[in-house]
Amino acid sequence: MEDEVPGSMGTSASLALRLGQAFFSTASLLFMCLHIDFYNYTAFSYLVTVMGLMIPWSLTLVMVDAYSVFIKYLPHQPRILLVIIAGDWVLSFLSLAAACATASVTDLLVEAGGSFCPAKLCSRFQLSATMAFLSWFLSFASSLFNLWLLPSL
Repeated sequence: MEDEVPGSMGTSASLALRLGQAFFSTASLLFMCLHIDFYNYTAFSYLVTVMGLMIPWSLTLVMVDAYSVFIKYLPHQPRILLVIIAGDWVLSFLSLAAACATASVTDLLVEAGGSFCPAKLCSRFQLSATMAFLSWFLSFASSLFNLWLLPSL
């Protein structure tokens, strides 16, 4: 096998990054959807939409990484890797925007007082934003590791 970039597609580090993305995206989505009225705020609906896109993307790449790590080594193909890098970049920036929007709206609701957002509800929204930030970090790291691998192909 050629020199592997830790965290690039087909490595065990990439599998761990993808599992983390899927876990944090799912947690963010669940914390946001525990309250049925999340759709009253556009930022919250945006977060749910982006996390709804991030979960299948991450799970698909988890399967590819798991196959590559446990079953058979898959050779890197530049075009496929470029699509993965582009998908990671797009989804990472969308999740960063959604996490920032959710965090700022939640902070605004907390500052406005308990009439707009009870403490228990706002803490769920804050947890959701935190999980989205963690998902963004792992997605961005994955895209950087794969981008690092691309010139060597």
